[in-house]
Amino acid sequence: MLDDMHDHDHDHAGGHSHAIGADADRRWLIGALSLILAFMAGEVVVGLIARSLALLSDAAHMLTDAAAIVLALIAMRLAARPAKGNFTYGLRRVEILSAQLNGVTLWALAIVFVVEAIDRFRNPPDVSGGLVLATAVVGIGVNALATWCVSRADRRSLNVEGAFQHLLTDLFAFVATAVAGAIVLFTGWARADAVATLLVALSMAWAGWGLLRDSWRVFLEAAPRGLDVAAIDGDLHAVDGVVDVHDLHVWEVTSGFPNLSAHLLLASDQDCHARREQIAALLAERYGIQHTTLQVDHAQASLIDPAELRGPRTQTPH
Repeated sequence: MLDDMHDHDHDHAGGHSHAIGADADRRWLIGALSLILAFMAGEVVVGLIARSLALLSDAAHMLTDAAAIVLALIAMRLAARPAKGNFTYGLRRVEILSAQLNGVTLWALAIVFVVEAIDRFRNPPDVSGGLVLATAVVGIGVNALATWCVSRADRRSLNVEGAFQHLLTDLFAFVATAVAGAIVLFTGWARADAVATLLVALSMAWAGWGLLRDSWRVFLEAAPRGLDVAAIDGDLHAVDGVVDVHDLHVWEVTSGFPNLSAHLLLASDQDCHARREQIAALLAERYGIQHTTLQVDHAQASLIDPAELRGPRTQTPH
């Protein structure tokens, strides 16, 4: 019996390209952060003067936008550190922690704004519709530009996607606030401000749920979205000479970094090394899994059913 362990990882050139991409992502995020901080300060002042909860909720959301981007930048810096000591994957999963924290903050804000909006719907204050409308229109332009900046970064990273979702919901918030400001200005119905706040809270909750769901999939080591484990298992069994597949595991260390490990049993006349290389190449080409750990052994002759050598069979992974 032959044990053949293989760890097929990214090469040096790929790591260098990743570093260049991360630098570009950081520049786009910093640009968005600068826009947000500059506008947020003015929005707080106008929101207090206009007595608009919608504007103040927008400003609070922009503060979390800024925090989300700062957190994303810190996470990117930590994730770029090389593996060392007991951290054999480095700190790559810090990005997932960042995404999860973004999801939690979106939900927390949504709850706060729902409670406050309900109270204001019952007892609406006087709202300056003109100030609300003017500020929201400017906010739409600023936030659209900031959202575009973050969209230019690599959104396959759940960390970057978390920052993007914050900005996208904030853009929706400004649109809702502008509509509310116009309604207050032209009709005098002050409760429109509270209605807009409720809509913003719902968008926050929806975006937060997506981030929490995807980050928990990584922490629970579920297979990455879009990868069919049953199909992978079937393809492995279809390789010539493969008798059985055990302990097939597919998971993500962080977003965009899928891993696979498996134990394969081959017929006694097969070359374990050649089959291992073939399978690693198949997984990389067909499923984009570059990091694989494969244990390849010869099956005991007494355990091989001659019918299995005549064609592949499909087995559910253990």
